[in-house]
Amino acid sequence: MSKKDEIFKNPIKKQFEFDSAVASVFDDMIGRSVPFYDVSTKLACEILAKNLGQNARVIDLGCSTATSLLTLFALRADLQLFGVDNSPAMLENARAKASAFGAKIDFCLADVLEHEFLDFDAVILNYTLQFIRPINRADFVAKIFDGLKSGGLFLFSEKIIYDDKKLCKDMIEIYENYKLSHGYSRYEIAQKREALENVLIPYTEDENKSLVLKAGFKSVQSVFKWGNFMTFLAIK
Repeated sequence: MSKKDEIFKNPIKKQFEFDSAVASVFDDMIGRSVPFYDVSTKLACEILAKNLGQNARVIDLGCSTATSLLTLFALRADLQLFGVDNSPAMLENARAKASAFGAKIDFCLADVLEHEFLDFDAVILNYTLQFIRPINRADFVAKIFDGLKSGGLFLFSEKIIYDDKKLCKDMIEIYENYKLSHGYSRYEIAQKREALENVLIPYTEDENKSLVLKAGFKSVQSVFKWGNFMTFLAIK
């Protein structure tokens, strides 16, 4: 079970990374840091469950503790599920959760930029693209396109920014108030923001959509949005 996230109560000593300390509190961290994370995850998985054929192959790149895969398993136990992550601690938690739920999920410890995958019916990418250097994103999305079957689904979530400077500032303040309401102090919020600087680099909604369309996907639509957080569905 995930512990309470108190990582940023003390002065930070390094940039943000998904190490064992983060893995131990990750489920609490993302539940309190990403608005409606449980709702958007369930919605995304319900979309996949309605559109995938029997025994379809689904891979979650940057699967962390396997929340999305386990949500999907609860809806469709017939699916062949795969999870990839570069954090041993995350995968240790993911395997423990999968075992507790009796879910057969094939986990792989690897860098998603280097991991090879082909003939999948769906790819999940939850708040992962934003951590990939912008110079590498187009090639990575093209790799996802190539790894999908014709008609395959690419479901991804991202933190976004706004072109309008006033709206961008407003959203940052609204989001800070959201985190305050979920038990984080202003100090913790400031500490995490500093740790994520130059590590998490968000795009606008249009930039994300353009990235996907340029890779060859025939369509991309937003299926969930709250402030700076969006879930997209692309079809090959």
